[in-house]
Amino acid sequence: MAEGTTLRVEQSGGVLTLTLDRPKANAFDLPLVDALVEALKRAEAETTVRCVVLTGAGRVFSAGQDVTAFAQGDGPISFRHHLERTYNRLILRLRTLEKPVVGAINGAAAGAGLGVALATDVRIASASARFVFGFTGIGLTADSGTSLMLPLLIGLARASEMAFTNTPLSAEQALVYGLINRVVPDDELPAAAAELAASLAAGPTRALGLTKRAFHHAWLSSLPEVLDYEAHMQEIAGRTEDHREGVKAFLGKRTPSYKGA
Repeated sequence: MAEGTTLRVEQSGGVLTLTLDRPKANAFDLPLVDALVEALKRAEAETTVRCVVLTGAGRVFSAGQDVTAFAQGDGPISFRHHLERTYNRLILRLRTLEKPVVGAINGAAAGAGLGVALATDVRIASASARFVFGFTGIGLTADSGTSLMLPLLIGLARASEMAFTNTPLSAEQALVYGLINRVVPDDELPAAAAELAASLAAGPTRALGLTKRAFHHAWLSSLPEVLDYEAHMQEIAGRTEDHREGVKAFLGKRTPSYKGA
């Protein structure tokens, strides 16, 4: 890992492991998103990479967007521009990479972190993992593909409950709901992900890639339009008083007082 970067990139055999490493909660900023996009471009181009593992360092997969960026600057940010520059690119890269991507979800995945986790192909979670919609917790709406992936995986009613209440979903609940494929003890996650990735890397990866493309065509062909619409909705939500109150409350570690405005 180069000095100053927050993404660890390591290859062993045909498996490229990408580890989010931005203490303390692996929250995304622009350099981390850019590094991840570039690593996925490398994975796509290099024939020696046959499978990708995406995980986080420490006890958190990713807390999502670093919201302190929203409290900086002289005026309001353009959420649409922000999403076009960051997560829309990242989610599409993950979904259109014609190689298996294993998500090793080592802890909480919230907001954009949830969207990134759901964009992987097969998800193994540690027993302590938690899945949180997150956006509504600061007066925002769905982005990072969650408006498509979450209802697709667990159903509209369960997705609505997660989004409206912002209640964390445990790893065991996520397994029952079909959000993830497997739960393992925390200390066994790296080995379990590595074993699965090595097995996939040893398989007919061209056929696996074409299968992923077929699944994408059948189920996720609307993803670019969904991401664009999410960006439009997030632009509206990001200009509300409720969002400003949500960020202030988050940074002040207090309960927000929402007015519906």
